[in-house]
Amino acid sequence: RRSIRVLCGGEGGEGLVERTLRNSFLVSADMAHALHPNYMDKHESNHQPKMHCGLVVKHNANQRYATTAVTATLFRECAAIEGIPTQDFVVRNDQGCGSTIGPILSASLGIRTVDVGVPQLSMHSIREMCGTEDIDICFRHFTAFFNHFAAVDANLDDADMC
Repeated sequence: RRSIRVLCGGEGGEGLVERTLRNSFLVSADMAHALHPNYMDKHESNHQPKMHCGLVVKHNANQRYATTAVTATLFRECAAIEGIPTQDFVVRNDQGCGSTIGPILSASLGIRTVDVGVPQLSMHSIREMCGTEDIDICFRHFTAFFNHFAAVDANLDDADMC
């Protein structure tokens, strides 16, 4: 709240914080589990992130990730405009999973949030690895998001009005 007021020079009137939060979007960027060839059964058959194939949008029904259908769509659409590939990861319901800061910030601030990550193998081991092309894909995706967010968000708001 203080940051918003300082950035706006103390102006903006009543509801400034609420309007700012409503227009904000949080990209909780971390890493994602890529499909490991030795443990393919640990992934859902239709959600097997692969290295060199795009940033992963992470979903979890138990709210371990903050992604919603709307935030995932908005994030993917920004990439689609630039022809950048994306992937989806849904945790199997019989498997545990970690979490990110996304659900905590989303719940406490009320900001729309998407949890994403670069696919990698052997997370939390001394041999973690990710695809070299994924770094460039990630950079291009975040750039596309920055450049196209406002227009895509406005189009989604217009669709809500129908």
